[in-house]
Amino acid sequence: ALRRPAPFDTDGGHPVTEAAVKIEDVWKIFGPPGAVAEAMAAVKDEGIGKPEVLERYGCVVGVADANFAVPRGEIFCIMGLSGSGKSTLVRHVNRLIEPTAGRIEILGRDIAQMGEKELRAVRAKQIGMVFQHMALMPHRSVRDNVAYPLEIRGVSKSKRWAVSDHTLSLVDLVGYEDRLPKELSGGMQQRVGIARALASDPEILLMDEPFSALDPLIRLQLQDQFKALVAELQKTTLFITHDLDEAIRIGHRIAIMKDGRIVQIGTPEDIVTNPADDYVREFVQGISKLKLVKAHSIMEPLDKVNGALDAAPRASSECDLDELIDLSVGTDLPVVITEDGRDVGVVTKPRLLRGIQGGKE
Repeated sequence: ALRRPAPFDTDGGHPVTEAAVKIEDVWKIFGPPGAVAEAMAAVKDEGIGKPEVLERYGCVVGVADANFAVPRGEIFCIMGLSGSGKSTLVRHVNRLIEPTAGRIEILGRDIAQMGEKELRAVRAKQIGMVFQHMALMPHRSVRDNVAYPLEIRGVSKSKRWAVSDHTLSLVDLVGYEDRLPKELSGGMQQRVGIARALASDPEILLMDEPFSALDPLIRLQLQDQFKALVAELQKTTLFITHDLDEAIRIGHRIAIMKDGRIVQIGTPEDIVTNPADDYVREFVQGISKLKLVKAHSIMEPLDKVNGALDAAPRASSECDLDELIDLSVGTDLPVVITEDGRDVGVVTKPRLLRGIQGGKE
């Protein structure tokens, strides 16, 4: 069986272990080496932005001053439009791209200080990567495709086949071990890719828009399967997507990027209810809040309501808007919100309607 690292506290939303991935002050500027050095100096000394870097030095800012930490077991979604820098940023984690400035730590180690041999070992054993296009080897069976990372490491055939069969069972592909990739649907091929990434039992998964090319229904099914699988195995995951619905469905937290810069990091509820700027607000305006916004975000003090509340329905502070609506339709009384058996607030019908609107006053 695959190892299960210490978990991320998904109920409270707080990490209970050290960061598996830490990005500190990371910049990536593309261009001739001399021009890049001058542009980086100007960025730090003068604070110039992406357009001016391009105009003055002919260089492109791919990532601008990125900072975040991902605790073990968390699914951290990085999203933005095409060209926002999300794929560039994630490729720094396994050093496919070298940063112009900044520090990247993987499991407590500075990846920039690793020699070639150590870096190969980290990529082979501790980081798995899944791309949008899986590039499965067409002449190899599903079992052999999944086992290939272990074959490179010199693992015996019997052991790598056993691991391959186990990981294929995790992604519901039992019975397809001897098929060729061309005999599988697109969604099944993507699951083979996930199994291949899991075969080396990495602590960190890098997922670069793995489901974006799939049909909507298959995509939803794979999102649910992937989230359940990662929760079971407690794999730290950086998940790249341009789809906010997908980020909300999968992620514990979301980072939104624009022009190489992270403009907001937060839980799905944070992002939807408290967008940092107009750019994020445009992203979230069409998102349903019924399953995202919790009672604690919209409740008012108990003294907001006059009269007895003994007959009022009660709900946990973690109940979502959808559940609150169900409780509200059968009564004229507000919903009393509780924590640890204590009444802590109320949600009136006007407040509930404003919550559905997104906090409009």
